[in-house]
Amino acid sequence: MSKETEGFNTINPTTEEKIAHYHYMTEHTALQAVEDCHTAFKKWKLTSLEERAEILKSIAKALEKHKDSYAKLMTREMGKLVKQSYQEIELCIGICNYTASEGLKQLQEEHRELQDGGKGTIFYSPIGVIYGIQPWNFPLYQAIRYSIVNIMAGNGVLLKHAKNVTGCALKLSEIFEEAGLPKDVFKVLIINHDTSDKIIANDFVRGVTLTGSSDAGRYVAKKSAEVLKKTVLELGSNDAYLVLDDADVELAAETCAKGRLYNNGQTCVAAKRFIVVDSVYEEFKEKFVSIMKTMKMGNPMEETSDLGPIARKDLREELHEKVLDSVAKGATILCGGEIPDTTGFYYPSTVIGDVKPNQPAYKEELFGPVASLIKAKDNEDAMRIANDSKFGLGGGIFSKDEDKAMELAKNHFDTGMVKINSFGLAYPNMPFGGVKESGYGREHGGFGIREFVNVKSITRS
Repeated sequence: MSKETEGFNTINPTTEEKIAHYHYMTEHTALQAVEDCHTAFKKWKLTSLEERAEILKSIAKALEKHKDSYAKLMTREMGKLVKQSYQEIELCIGICNYTASEGLKQLQEEHRELQDGGKGTIFYSPIGVIYGIQPWNFPLYQAIRYSIVNIMAGNGVLLKHAKNVTGCALKLSEIFEEAGLPKDVFKVLIINHDTSDKIIANDFVRGVTLTGSSDAGRYVAKKSAEVLKKTVLELGSNDAYLVLDDADVELAAETCAKGRLYNNGQTCVAAKRFIVVDSVYEEFKEKFVSIMKTMKMGNPMEETSDLGPIARKDLREELHEKVLDSVAKGATILCGGEIPDTTGFYYPSTVIGDVKPNQPAYKEELFGPVASLIKAKDNEDAMRIANDSKFGLGGGIFSKDEDKAMELAKNHFDTGMVKINSFGLAYPNMPFGGVKESGYGREHGGFGIREFVNVKSITRS
């Protein structure tokens, strides 16, 4: 059997049992799907903004209708707590409704008077088929985040989802059609990496967006640049949360634990490095470790579980290797750090102390429920350590002086997003994205709607 047509299984990370088997599309079938999407786009681009907005509202209603089955499918395929699967769907419903409203404003044509007395009009025109390569950690949200804004913009949309959440990708396609989106405006591609490269190069594809690792971002950016296509990249991070000398330590410990363990610790914008000023370090460590120790691993379908499994066995092994490497280089395990002898790809909530710059726990992204605890001399040193990273997606600051925290966030924290005395993932009306090796471009907050449009200038006398 050729590589093009060989298939793969999706595996339930809780039970380690097979869910389904899928075959890769042949290159011919995949390229035909691109052409079909382009054909559908040529009609879709002519629809009014109001028509597109109504479709988005209809998609929101369809997601609400299928909430139970979708939430359980997400949990079966990648292991997130089912209560967080429901939260993910609610976020996606909000994105659909917000984009339906905001898109009417952001994409409205603009009229300007010219210096020579003429008249100018600015159109935000759809550009064509947009190819999205998305990861498994938020199976619905990652796909919704880029597809909804591009559907609103009038573009066609292709989705190459992570293999282990193929069922979620196909279910989304069904929901889009049920909601009234014309056939082929959105297409799911079940393809291998070689075929993916052909999709990027295809003349019908006009833009590429990827959420994934920095290495994947470099690869996709290079392939896209070779054919002069714009990219939006949302990549990894090792977000730093600063606990300053005047922080509410109890609030900080509770919030940081939540921020590290949400989605079983498998979130790009999760709290990962905890940089604590010396004067409150011991107090924070005691409270934080005590909370992390109480987190109960269990079946993610059960309400009493605090922590589900890692999404795949190989990902758990990679995470554990980084923990062991950090320990070999001087770090200490304050809790957790051992793979349990049980069915399912579980990994316990773990805190690593004595973290130094030569360790993976300091400089790399640990994608799982592992927290890196770092001591800083003072507030200034804490900010220095936070910015001592190749990443720059998000971060947090804990301080009772919110004005001081705001000043640090605005002028000194080198990230795309900052939380003050709080933790959160994404909001439909606030921009999402990072700097440095965490990528470029913005989604949400109205910004993503214009990432893949032709800002067309038309003037007349």
